Amino acid sequence: MTFPKHFVWGASTSAHQIEGAWNAEGKGLSVWDMFTRTGEHVREGHSGREACDHYRRHREDVSLFSQIGLNAYRFSISWPRVIPAGVGAVNRKGLDFYDRLVDELLAAGIAPWVTLFHWDYPYELFLRGGWLNPDSPAWFEDYVTLIVHKLSDRVQNWVTLSDPQCFIGMGYGTGEHAPGLRLELPEILLATHHALLAHGRAVQAIRARTLKPASICWSPSATVFYPYTDSPADTEAARKATFTVFPGAIWNNTWLSDPVVFGRYPEDGLQVYGAAVPKIRSKDMETIHQPIDFYGCNIFQGTPVKAGPDGLPMAAPFAPGHVETACSWKQTPAAVYWGLRFLSKHYQLPVVITENGIATADSLSLDGKVHDTTRVDFLNTHLLQVRRAILDGVDIRGYFYWSAMDNFEWQNGYSHRFGLIYVDYATQRRSLKDSAIMYRGVITSNGGELDAFLPANDEQTPFLVKETIRFIHANLAAQFNIRELAEKLRCHPDYLGRKFKQHTGVELGLYIRRVRVDQARELLKNRHKTIDDVAEACGFSDRIHFAKVFKKLTGETPGRYRRLFSMTAPAPAAWTNLQPKNPRSSQVRPTLDR
Repeated sequence: MTFPKHFVWGASTSAHQIEGAWNAEGKGLSVWDMFTRTGEHVREGHSGREACDHYRRHREDVSLFSQIGLNAYRFSISWPRVIPAGVGAVNRKGLDFYDRLVDELLAAGIAPWVTLFHWDYPYELFLRGGWLNPDSPAWFEDYVTLIVHKLSDRVQNWVTLSDPQCFIGMGYGTGEHAPGLRLELPEILLATHHALLAHGRAVQAIRARTLKPASICWSPSATVFYPYTDSPADTEAARKATFTVFPGAIWNNTWLSDPVVFGRYPEDGLQVYGAAVPKIRSKDMETIHQPIDFYGCNIFQGTPVKAGPDGLPMAAPFAPGHVETACSWKQTPAAVYWGLRFLSKHYQLPVVITENGIATADSLSLDGKVHDTTRVDFLNTHLLQVRRAILDGVDIRGYFYWSAMDNFEWQNGYSHRFGLIYVDYATQRRSLKDSAIMYRGVITSNGGELDAFLPANDEQTPFLVKETIRFIHANLAAQFNIRELAEKLRCHPDYLGRKFKQHTGVELGLYIRRVRVDQARELLKNRHKTIDDVAEACGFSDRIHFAKVFKKLTGETPGRYRRLFSMTAPAPAAWTNLQPKNPRSSQVRPTLDR
């Protein structure tokens, strides 16, 4: 099964994490520039001052995005880069950078998705109270108006705010993130309310001034609870937990999203937060409740729950040794399926996964490549859950992997790597990882290549199907068709084809071609083999037939694929200058009493 025809395949980044050039060409300071100046708040004293130097290397990066096959790229704009003080004078050089970036993306056939705020609040405005200042929504609206005026003749997809739970909860609550404040709940909820007003005013500004029809969403962190078993009781317990407001924290879905979608704060939140709830003016909810076109959600992990004796949700334990990422997040692919299903039904909106990814301890191997097999498996398992949700009727419009490249990961510095592109921070040399090549195949096939990774069920798979798969893999160099294969297995070709598709979901002929092309992709990495040798070794009758099948399934000719692969493979000597990678943020999620 492929994904919907116009499904968006993309990857995400944020300005402060990749751009560097922290004080170049008139850029103003952000709260993150100041938060990292002493080195005491970030692992090993790292900062985003250079990051990936994307500000100067964006053309190279867009070329790499094109090689991956992205059809969309979600990036954020640095507010203090375009308005150094947050309000007032505009920095034309900073604005022109994003103008050039959008043009580069469009020339490469990649749709720009602009995030208007991804945590790098102008420092000058922080000195005036930041998100606690009631004027902050108006400041944000003026900034958004400038960006829309500059870019909306080419940009159609807009994201207002990314992860308010992080930049408020961790920036104003726990102090782990910039600006590093540790405030009480009333101030945290006040800052949250102002951020929601900023979202609403941003939507109004886009609708009023866009030069092209606009699609608008926002992108909160999704707090997902998923059922421990498939029982109706556990499923209902997980749904309840996913839409519950927990005391003392803003790690929930409804306190932030209900005002945006429904125009009201949730009743249980008003009761739980009580006197800490800020004063809500008469027109506030009208401002916040602006129509959005889809619901963006950032899903990285979830928590299993089961129904307690009274039917209320209870946390279910993870099994000992449950798989974790390099930043100690549990790997929970089911959270993607249930998160999409719950959020789509609750908010009655199409959904887009604006962030989903994994931190792994990547490094350049002796062959000069990055073999990130854990990320390849992560993409397969999580995208199969996206497909599962689509098959169950969830309206999912797109998937953005986090992140396009390794980058500065906030308070964790460069200690973990999330990217599809490996960045050697000492030299700024880029390399496509194996996961990038794998993701390219998924994009080119519109999800069709995921069929090869469906989990096998030996007890239910007939011997005939298992023997067919075994024969194909054992005889890749031989030339045979389905009729000849059926004769060897002593059955009718039509019966074999029907049985194979029934138990694998894939046409037998397509499966054979995919297996041959997968083998060819590996052989093409050997520069000593000619394309004719590769075609023969993979069972193709001639080079022309091989080239046609290869291009149809990968989007590239064999020769161009070989050139692209060699372009992304660094010299083996580069493996000695490695630095570890960066994560995203240590998302603190609420727990349920067991």
